[in-house]
Amino acid sequence: MTSTDTRDARKTRRERHTVVLRHLTVLRTLDLSPSIRRVTLTGAALDGFASPGFDDHVKMFFAAPGQDRAVLPSVGPDGLEFPESGPQPLGRDLTPRRYDPAARELDIDFALLHEGPASRWAASAKPGDLAWIAGPRGSILVPVDFDWHLLVADETGLPALARRLEELPADSRAVALIEVDGAADELVLDAPEGAQIVWVHRVRGTEARDAGIVAALREIAFPEGDYFAWIATESGLAKQLRGVLVDERGADRRWVRAHGYWRSGTAAVHDDFDD
Repeated sequence: MTSTDTRDARKTRRERHTVVLRHLTVLRTLDLSPSIRRVTLTGAALDGFASPGFDDHVKMFFAAPGQDRAVLPSVGPDGLEFPESGPQPLGRDLTPRRYDPAARELDIDFALLHEGPASRWAASAKPGDLAWIAGPRGSILVPVDFDWHLLVADETGLPALARRLEELPADSRAVALIEVDGAADELVLDAPEGAQIVWVHRVRGTEARDAGIVAALREIAFPEGDYFAWIATESGLAKQLRGVLVDERGADRRWVRAHGYWRSGTAAVHDDFDD
C-alpha cells in the first residue's frame, strides 16, 4: 500500500443518527473520584440507543435554578427544535461512557469542576430522579489502524479517553496524558497492555499551562510509527496542545483532532480545532 493509500484508509468516517428525545430516570450513582461522578440512567426509552463513536455526545437537559422540571425542545425533521420565545431548554453535551442495551443502562461520567447545571445536577442526583437526553446526533469513527494512539484530556475529556482505551484492540499501543488536580483524582483505567498512562497534576498560576500538560506533551517520548492524536480539554489549552503537536512535534495535521470541551469564562461551549 502506498503512502497516499495508507492516509486514505485512515480517514475518519462520519455517521449520522436519527435524533430521539429520551425520558429516563437515575438508576444509581457512583463517585469515581473527588472530581468525577458516574450517573447510570435507565428506562424503556433507551431502546434503539446507539453510540458507536468513543467521543460521541448526547445533549442532556436540566431544570433551571428554582424550577422542578427541565424545559425541553421538540424533535423535528432536522433534529432538535428550540422555542423562539419564552424559557429556553438548558442543555449540556456529555459523553455516553457505557451503554448496556440488555440491561437498559447508560453511564454518564460528570466532571464536577464547575458550578454549572450539569455538575450541580450530578452532585445531587439520586435514584428515581428524572433525566432527559437527546442524541447522539452523529458519530465520527476514528480508525484503529495506526501504529499507536495519542490521547490527551482533562477531567471533561476523561470519559471519552477512558472509553477509547477500553475499545482499542488488545494489542494496541497508546500514550494517554491526563490532567487532574491531584493524586486523588487518578482513576484505574482499563487499557491495552501496551498503553502508557501518564497523570499530570494541574499547576495553577500565571505559567500554569506551560508547567503542566503542555510541558508533558513537549517532553514525553513518543513511540515509533504513525499515530492518531485526540485532544479534549479547556478550549484555549486544546488549541495550544494542538499547536505543540503540529508545529513542534511534527504531527500529521490530518491525524490530529483537538476539541475544547469547555471554555474558561463561557458557558456551554464546544470548540473543534480540526483542519
